[in-house]
Amino acid sequence: MTRYISSIHFTKRLSLVLSWFIFTNVSSFAADESKPDIVVILADDMGYSDLGCMGSEIKTPNLDTLAKEGLRFIQFYNSMRCVPTRSSLLTGLYHHQAGLGGWVTRSERPGYLGHLSENSVTIAEVLRDKGYHTAMAGKWHVTPYDYSDKPDLHRASWPLQRGFDQFFGTLAGGGNYYNPKSLMRGNEFIQVDEHFYYTHAISDGAATFIDQAPKEKPLFLYIAHVAPHWPLHALPEDIAKYEGVYDVGWDSIRETRHARMKEIGILAPDTPLSPRDPKVRAWKDAPHKEWEARRMATYAAQIDSMDQGIGSVIEALKRRGRFDNTVIFFLSDNGSSDEVINGENTRHGTFAQGGTRPDVMPGSKDTYASGGKGWANASNTPFRQYKKWTQEGGIATPLIVHWPKGITAKGKIRHQVGHVIDIMATAIDLAGATYPSEHNDHEIISLEGISLRPSFTDHPLKREALYWEHQGQRAIRSGDWKLVGNHKNWKLYDLKADPIESQDLSAKHPDRAKSMAAMWEAWAKRSLVK
Repeated sequence: MTRYISSIHFTKRLSLVLSWFIFTNVSSFAADESKPDIVVILADDMGYSDLGCMGSEIKTPNLDTLAKEGLRFIQFYNSMRCVPTRSSLLTGLYHHQAGLGGWVTRSERPGYLGHLSENSVTIAEVLRDKGYHTAMAGKWHVTPYDYSDKPDLHRASWPLQRGFDQFFGTLAGGGNYYNPKSLMRGNEFIQVDEHFYYTHAISDGAATFIDQAPKEKPLFLYIAHVAPHWPLHALPEDIAKYEGVYDVGWDSIRETRHARMKEIGILAPDTPLSPRDPKVRAWKDAPHKEWEARRMATYAAQIDSMDQGIGSVIEALKRRGRFDNTVIFFLSDNGSSDEVINGENTRHGTFAQGGTRPDVMPGSKDTYASGGKGWANASNTPFRQYKKWTQEGGIATPLIVHWPKGITAKGKIRHQVGHVIDIMATAIDLAGATYPSEHNDHEIISLEGISLRPSFTDHPLKREALYWEHQGQRAIRSGDWKLVGNHKNWKLYDLKADPIESQDLSAKHPDRAKSMAAMWEAWAKRSLVK
């Protein structure tokens, strides 16, 4: 059944009203102090350098404050694309093991089921068994949804069936911020009114879940934003903040961010800037400069809006007396995207001015456009490549960790290497939970991730290697060495000496390259990679 919902049901005003009527005594709203609340916030298609605390000109004061009062991990990795990262984050497994080695398309192959495998458990399932209240707001994208009038559905892999007590968001990926397909509350599809804007709705829904959470239980909250994934949909007042900012072009933005990243300690002083993508023109030669600047201004506005909403979530945690004992994680699901989208009649809806074209300024609900290579190259400063690639530009993400009660080293940068598979293990460690060997009569694949908690106090993290594969793009990192390739070849890089992956050392160190390739092949075999 489909229900109609106005965006006012997910406004800050509702959250404040609920606050006053339901809980008038903040001091009484204290969960089990031995178990911290855990909030995981995931951005979508955001580049490595897109936050203020990572060197950007984009206004992200709330995330910058979390970084200033917490930790920034600058060698943290995702799984290069929406579905792989989400499945790994939720389960602590490599995405093939979780059933999502390819995409959300049904298959009989174990590593490519197109939905979460019954041989995996989610963070929500594990923490709910430990007494947590579990809630999610935002993009799910680990279950089939084909955008048809009668979409292919797999109800068993929906959020409420995989451990969440509350859910507001979309089953599918991105596509329309003003009227998203597959929007749900609980297990029911809902519709929106003309004032709806998805980024605000996700944040306000998350804040409402905080207000509604049982006072006697610790909280696990997963906030999965669509921003800043295409299409370039942003509110006029947010776009206006960046009017003129990007008139200088992508070359200048890359150089300015690169210098700023060195200044604040994200990059070593001798770290070079990767060459501009050879498929991107120098800004001085680029046509349609006003339109190009508007594309990036709209993208920046999407991140700005997300940060505003994170501020609302922080306010809700403080209002409920939960903030000091809440561990907040923030990261992105992959690097910035160089994809170019087109069309007026699309699977995401009908857009009267659809298409990435210079005669239409993006942002409004009748547009359907993306940012393209030049700006994605700037977002991923200082690295090469983009979403879907295993070079650092595709898989590197900042990770911010904030926990007033548990982290005393404020504003520190951590160099320990971590991966999205580690979020599950860290949550289990923090909650004092146990990863099961069996769940709902199904044998559970052993946990791949490790807890990040020792690194909070700057202790080392020990593991042999990290691995990647998606649609033929492959990589392995072991220590400072990284082997990257596709089905045809491998390239070897020393990331300590060459973080931008500019010098292939496979011919100079053939034995190392061969050994790491063999490690990758053994991992692929045991991890259901085909």
